[in-house]
Amino acid sequence: MAKAKAPRRTLESYTVKSINKSVRVGDCVLMRPSDPAKPSYVARIDRIESDGRGTNVKVHVRWYYRPEESIGGRRQFHGSKEVFLSDHYDIQSADTIEGKCTVHTFKSYTKLDAVGNEDFFCRFEYNSSTGAFNPDRVAVYCKCEMPYNPDDLMVQCEGCTD
Repeated sequence: MAKAKAPRRTLESYTVKSINKSVRVGDCVLMRPSDPAKPSYVARIDRIESDGRGTNVKVHVRWYYRPEESIGGRRQFHGSKEVFLSDHYDIQSADTIEGKCTVHTFKSYTKLDAVGNEDFFCRFEYNSSTGAFNPDRVAVYCKCEMPYNPDDLMVQCEGCTD
């Protein structure tokens, strides 16, 4: 007769030993990719659970996509630290967490005095199966109707020279 599987326990928080930091539901984290040449993945923790012994900790995450990971790819107005909150959910080992990060709203990101390695911003939700964005348009800042890229100081539009 096979052994019964130990019940899973939901945790309030978990201390990731490799970085000595505690993560909680709602935190945004950097996750180690399988290819070390790729940048860390960005995810939001939706749930933390462990087996009955408190080992084998798993995090339920909702992924953020970078523009180059989306259908259509990176466009001129995408900021270098821009990510899209996707409808892609997954379960990963908590041991793949490399660090904590902050995903700001577009408005709060543009008001930061200094942008750190752990700072990102999100102005779109992304449907990974259809490639659709929500909202499907954003505010534009000049006559050429290109959205604002927060990495570029907007003195004069490069597209229309206004």
